[in-house]
Amino acid sequence: MSAFAFGRRAALALPALAAKPAWPQDAALTIGVGAPVTSIDPHFFNASFNSAVASHIFDRLTERTPDARLVPGLAESWRAVSDTVWEFRLRDGMRWHDGRPFTADDVAFTIERAPRVPNSPGGFGVYLRAITRTEVVDARTIRLHSARPHPIMPSDLAFIPIIARHAATGATTEDFNSGRAAIGTGPYRFVSFRAGDRIELARNDAYWGGAQPWARVHYRMITNDSARLAAVLAGDVDVIDQVPSADIARVRREGRVTLAETLGARLIFLAPDFSRREAPAFITDAEGRPLAQNPLLDLRVRQALSAAIDRAALAERVMEGTARAAGQWLPAGPPGHNPEVPPPLYDPDAARRLLFEAGYPQGFRITLHTPNDRYPNDARTAQAVAQMWTRVGVRTDVAPVPWASFPGRAARQEFAMHLIGWGSSAGDPIGALMNVVGSFDRSRSLGAVNHHRYANPALDAHVERALATMDDAARNALLREAVRMAADDVAVIPLYNLVNAWAARRGLTVAPRLDERTLAMDVRPA
Repeated sequence: MSAFAFGRRAALALPALAAKPAWPQDAALTIGVGAPVTSIDPHFFNASFNSAVASHIFDRLTERTPDARLVPGLAESWRAVSDTVWEFRLRDGMRWHDGRPFTADDVAFTIERAPRVPNSPGGFGVYLRAITRTEVVDARTIRLHSARPHPIMPSDLAFIPIIARHAATGATTEDFNSGRAAIGTGPYRFVSFRAGDRIELARNDAYWGGAQPWARVHYRMITNDSARLAAVLAGDVDVIDQVPSADIARVRREGRVTLAETLGARLIFLAPDFSRREAPAFITDAEGRPLAQNPLLDLRVRQALSAAIDRAALAERVMEGTARAAGQWLPAGPPGHNPEVPPPLYDPDAARRLLFEAGYPQGFRITLHTPNDRYPNDARTAQAVAQMWTRVGVRTDVAPVPWASFPGRAARQEFAMHLIGWGSSAGDPIGALMNVVGSFDRSRSLGAVNHHRYANPALDAHVERALATMDDAARNALLREAVRMAADDVAVIPLYNLVNAWAARRGLTVAPRLDERTLAMDVRPA
């Protein structure tokens, strides 16, 4: 397949080599994932791999389908009572895994707890910041008040796993990791968690959405690409995500597995450091001497670095066709995509001219930090970018860092430039505009993962105006303009959107997800 529609499901059935296996009701499912899950605490880190595991144990008031449509979750319905009050009606007869009843009070407890998890490298407060008061009307009804209109409240709540007050009061993140507080309403119960290795889950036979086909789920973290692919080909695991790009063609020909793919909404981008005006870290002049001023604060320098990148080459050669060159958060299709913001042109001559105009005729030196075990070909992409920058006079060294320590270091502004990704799982640019390039302000729950400390009050005000606009068409127009503002100021340097790919043993189907989460609930016997 050479192209993928946004959110489209694409499953490739491959030639059979043996009889179709049987999948009895008591069967176990083993999943191999390419990213290390850092915690069972569903509010600790707003990262897709953590959220994927949380989705097995915990439910949300609203949920999203694989193609990002909003559907009822724990809330069977919702309505706007007024421009500043949303009412959610909860499902009847819901119970926690330990048998105790689920009520609106648990929702109120969750809303209080989720933005305040200690030591979070990137939390969920941005999705709850509009709520000024939580009103428990009765056991099945809750009203959420805001100071001004907030039309995307139901969408925001699709990010917030609901936890039990009786299990989580006073609980730490470690209490979730040990299982003591990991009591949910989801399709699977927590059994055990071994950091960096695996998570064990057992089917919740009383699940409100119907019992799942898998009695147990073994969720294994296999961060080495070759080992992960070998595991599914050997039958040691049933499903893997992040199929290595170099092996996609081979997997398509493999009779032992099937492939599922969709163009996702994750942007891989570079984040330039805005936190230091003077004495920048990991940047020197062309001769290796310290610089007095941070060159990345000059728009012309950021434009030069962007123009020096051949995104088509990254997508086709480095990513081997498993990415699409990008100039903004979302690929074409959803309402928040701005068709007037294409991928920046590759123009090394313009890059050299801009550097000269900015006062760097000889260029400078910089270190590009990148994870080496988080995104497909992350370190390879960084190496390719480094070569492109070096060719226009910005001599670039690459420093790979394991993901286990990467987010914490980024959050402490230890990098001059770093490669990172953001997945817009709601199918809109709001999360990125508020979390990634929204001016960092903990008191307002803005910029939760704006580790590079970009700040643009005009952009912030524009986004806030969009969020308070009730009319969908008008709001989307404002969001498209915000996307353009961020692109014009080179708030980040976009590279490409990823194509999400899963491989499953023959006899299984996987519903490929826009949000790239790997869920046992999306795996079914064929």
